[in-house]
Amino acid sequence: MKNILLKYHVLSLCLVLAAGLAFADEPAVDSAGNGELPLEHLRLFAEIFGRIKSNYVEPIEDKVLLENAIRGMVSGLDPHSNYLNRDEFKDLQVGTKGEFGGLGIEVGMEDGFVKVIAPIDDTPAQRAGVLSGDLIVRLDDTPVKGLTLNDAVKLMRGKPGTSISLTIVREGEERPIKIDVVRDVIKVTSVKGRLLEDHFAYIRISQFQSHTNEDMLKAIKKLNKKVDGEIKGLILDLRNNPGGVLNAAVSVSDAFLVSGLIVYTEGREEESELRFEAAPDDVMAGAPIVVLVNEGSASASEIVAGALQDHSRAVIMGKPTFGKGSVQTIIPVNKRSAVKLTTARYYTPSGRSIQAEGIKPDIVLEDVKVSQAEAKHVKPLKESDLSRHLLNGNGGKSIEETDGKEKNEDNTPLAAKDYQLGEALNLLKGLVILHRN
Repeated sequence: MKNILLKYHVLSLCLVLAAGLAFADEPAVDSAGNGELPLEHLRLFAEIFGRIKSNYVEPIEDKVLLENAIRGMVSGLDPHSNYLNRDEFKDLQVGTKGEFGGLGIEVGMEDGFVKVIAPIDDTPAQRAGVLSGDLIVRLDDTPVKGLTLNDAVKLMRGKPGTSISLTIVREGEERPIKIDVVRDVIKVTSVKGRLLEDHFAYIRISQFQSHTNEDMLKAIKKLNKKVDGEIKGLILDLRNNPGGVLNAAVSVSDAFLVSGLIVYTEGREEESELRFEAAPDDVMAGAPIVVLVNEGSASASEIVAGALQDHSRAVIMGKPTFGKGSVQTIIPVNKRSAVKLTTARYYTPSGRSIQAEGIKPDIVLEDVKVSQAEAKHVKPLKESDLSRHLLNGNGGKSIEETDGKEKNEDNTPLAAKDYQLGEALNLLKGLVILHRN
């Protein structure tokens, strides 16, 4: 009796899946017109469904099997498409608001492992030493292989104050390394700004959120008030910025451009084809800009870098970017679930596809560590060191009169703290000189 009911159940499922085929006068085609629907594969699906129901070691509910089938169908398309149940849909929405719980890393899947796209600034993961490009192969005692990305993310989340051990495979390391990270409530400050020297500004964008452009404009305005006159040049740091909201990336690009295309998208549906144009204003009034990127710069970061590079508005420095040039659209299926589906590709103003290529910097810089050499020789003798030396005749003062009055509290060279940033500042100074002349 049980077998009869099971066969009836499987037959009913097969009939539902094949509905529309049985009574068609002509061969059925899918909605995209790509040929006949694969009735044989639909029957195969129903057969496997029945085998699992009858032979699996434990009884499985129909809704669990069907949800797993949906997950497999969607996640098999590409690394960024996903089926979202109610809780997962809610978690996705939280990320754009700037506060959420967890470790503070943007992740994806690669070869069945969790790949760190970028650690977020001032988060437990960054402070613990997690780096862009790390492959997480074990979460505590649980192997990552075989888990979905959603399953792995759930394991990484937890109550603030609790810890998790990440086993990581890192390029350049002979053996896997273990990093213990203490979970915390992640509050992302997407924009930070400061003056590097005199009239040279530094803006760091760690993630693109709905209010990022507004925060950036406020930061630039605040820095302008600190200098005598206007800022001469800007370094925009997008390193390890995993992306975020598309409109935020467009607005940030628009802030430095006076005209032209910023980015466009192309997909199969008309709704997925979008074009974004710049308005006639430039918050920097044409002052030189250097943009720092690396392999952790993805998606929205690449849109900004590509737009400013194509319009020759900025010099891009650093390492080639991640190469995520696809658009994901959240499509609600019902009140309880949704599908995050890749629907288009990004293209820079010149028509370059970002997907799997990324943005190639104008100047490639390795992320190296440098240290200040200790002077072990006698200080070279200068004219100003000679007793009774003449003053310069321009009202200048001698070394003795000025020494110590304008020294910084921290004498460590910028290049020793951040080599790439130091090189970017040197380039920016040169651009300012050329711009002035």
